[in-house]
Amino acid sequence: MRADGRRPDELRPVVADPSFLEQPHGVVLWSQGKTKVLCTASVQDGVPRWLYRSGRGWMTAEYSLLPASTGDRTDREAARGKQGGRTVEIQRLIGRALRGVVDFQALGERTVYLDCDVLQADGGTRCAAITGAYVAAQRALDRFGLSKALTGSVAAVSVGVVDELSLLDLDYSEDSVADVDVNVVMTGDGRFVEVQSTAEKVPFDRARLDDLLDLAAAGIEDLQRYQEDAVAALRD
Repeated sequence: MRADGRRPDELRPVVADPSFLEQPHGVVLWSQGKTKVLCTASVQDGVPRWLYRSGRGWMTAEYSLLPASTGDRTDREAARGKQGGRTVEIQRLIGRALRGVVDFQALGERTVYLDCDVLQADGGTRCAAITGAYVAAQRALDRFGLSKALTGSVAAVSVGVVDELSLLDLDYSEDSVADVDVNVVMTGDGRFVEVQSTAEKVPFDRARLDDLLDLAAAGIEDLQRYQEDAVAALRD
């Protein structure tokens, strides 16, 4: 048993609130354990200059941690004058993940902006942002009659090795001491979009990686059910 009582293959409690705000085209407050990420999606006419008159759309993401989301306050990146490397890496990951299930021809010359703001961080924020951003994007595109622009679903989860045990959906207390840390992004039909794996302390073999990927796939299958319920609630 883990510190919070979960089994090694058990997700943290998930709550998806798709009506947290009224004004965004698409929104969900995605909570996974103590990690809470507000994900919104906005659809606007127009595309980057390099896509003018191509008939194709675009999707891009921004990510941020609220100043007190980790307990001790940190300055907003805007106050520092530039984004940090971690922020840039994560928002590029979110954009890549969602673009993996977009038909840009069906979207037309429109841009979907995904904004993921971490209200509270307790591990797995990038994965929660990806999973929630899909719900927000689905809602926004439905609102404009563009649901066909999404060719499938996408979700993400963290897995890792702590004290030689493979664990699903690490919280911060586990992630901070993990020997191996892996973030897995998958589509609804079981294909990989991205696998970020790092041996924090001890190198791992192929058998361990396969075990972690199987664990992640099962977790993502469960996450997709939460996504489907959130989208269905919006359509109802």
